[in-house]
Amino acid sequence: MGYRFQAFSDVGLDEAFFTLALREHQTRQLPRLEKLWTYYRNALEPVPAAERKARSWYSQPQEIGLPGRTPEDDRLRNRAEAVIENDIAWRIHAMIDFLFARPIRFVSTARTAEARSAIESALDALWESSGGIALFTDTALLGHVFGHVDLLVRLTGTDFRRAARKASPHSTMQDILRNAPPVRVEVIDPRRGIPLTNPSDYRRLLGYIVHFEREENRAERPSLLSALLAQPRRARNSHTEIISADFHHIYENQRLAESAETPWTRGKLPVVHIQNVSQPFHYSGIGEVEPLIPLQDELNTRQSDRAHRLAMQSFKMYLVKGIAGDSLTVGPGIMISSDDPHASVQEFGGDSAAPSEEAHFESVRNAMDKISGVPPLATGVVQGKVGNLSSAMALKVTLMGLLSRTARKQVTYGRGLAEASRLLLAALDHLDILKTDEIDRGVRIEWPDPLPTDDREQVQTAETKLRIGVDKQRVLQELGYTPTDDGAV
Repeated sequence: MGYRFQAFSDVGLDEAFFTLALREHQTRQLPRLEKLWTYYRNALEPVPAAERKARSWYSQPQEIGLPGRTPEDDRLRNRAEAVIENDIAWRIHAMIDFLFARPIRFVSTARTAEARSAIESALDALWESSGGIALFTDTALLGHVFGHVDLLVRLTGTDFRRAARKASPHSTMQDILRNAPPVRVEVIDPRRGIPLTNPSDYRRLLGYIVHFEREENRAERPSLLSALLAQPRRARNSHTEIISADFHHIYENQRLAESAETPWTRGKLPVVHIQNVSQPFHYSGIGEVEPLIPLQDELNTRQSDRAHRLAMQSFKMYLVKGIAGDSLTVGPGIMISSDDPHASVQEFGGDSAAPSEEAHFESVRNAMDKISGVPPLATGVVQGKVGNLSSAMALKVTLMGLLSRTARKQVTYGRGLAEASRLLLAALDHLDILKTDEIDRGVRIEWPDPLPTDDREQVQTAETKLRIGVDKQRVLQELGYTPTDDGAV
């Protein structure tokens, strides 16, 4: 049995277009996405013992950006002095830490206080059961590396009512949703997701394909060649999902494994698209790795050049003229005499200062700071005079670029999380677990301040809020003096 495209004829999906979409993704998008991930991750790759010679036991993927000099260059025969300083990964991690440093809160905008309380409790439970803060950081990581990321809202098939009957009498609906979630949110790796967009509007999804191969917990049936070589391998399975506004098919090795209708989406795809930074007229957004790759290659190249120079000049040498003797030794505490008036001992070699080289390193790193907006101070590395960092304002001015980029991403990622929350509430309404109207499914994301807070400033701010009439309980809640839910963790 093959793919059944009849259910997706309304989005124009047939066998020819499906095959074309897979081929275009594998030949155009996938190589580029893999390269972006490689530069971010820079995972060590073991070198076979027969190929090591004098080099280390591992190689690094970023070495591909080092230029080949001349055939006489030692690096072509022995890359032992290749130096890789991955300045991309720590910047990406700093951006994610500022974006999802602490738990976020999903605040309902429903019309009644009772509905708001029930919705917020349900959303916290469902997001936490889907992964919580780990899901948010995974979403941010994929978005920062690839430029965009997609979230899939999926019904799990869990019998919520049966779980409720078996639950403890003291269990709340939030506890049951957390332990037996009937719906969850999954992150789709852009290397696996193939969007089918509207030709007239790149922002509208008509369909979505998830396609990848995964290893199974069984050995592959041995072929004649593998049996002779005695090299058993794990069996691999081709997993494909085809999603539209009305149907969701799951295929294993091109065999239909699961088919379901999706009336709970009310004509929408259960897929939420998030752009890291908006890119006009493109489905994919702008990532943080791509603009740093040329500078990363330049930094690695100059670091390797300096390492090669240091290896050549790290030892001092002496040229002795006019002094006879086969056992002549030059070293500390040794005196040498000669009757030749032209005799001399000349010292050469050793590492010499290179101010222009140091200036070049600094200019490259400064350029990476400007492009990424992440200075070393964001990770606690204090360099030079940065003012009185005990002042919150001085710290904000120093990190202005990173804070502004974080605020912009709070809008793009927050919009995606809010839309996924609306889909979660729609699913709960369809399953008769939590009945809500469309107008009551609005959600606002409350983001914590990524910077450390000063207790004195917090108290002064709280006193000001009380003077202008802000509710006392809310002020105490913001200060952390009342029992409250921190949000999705």
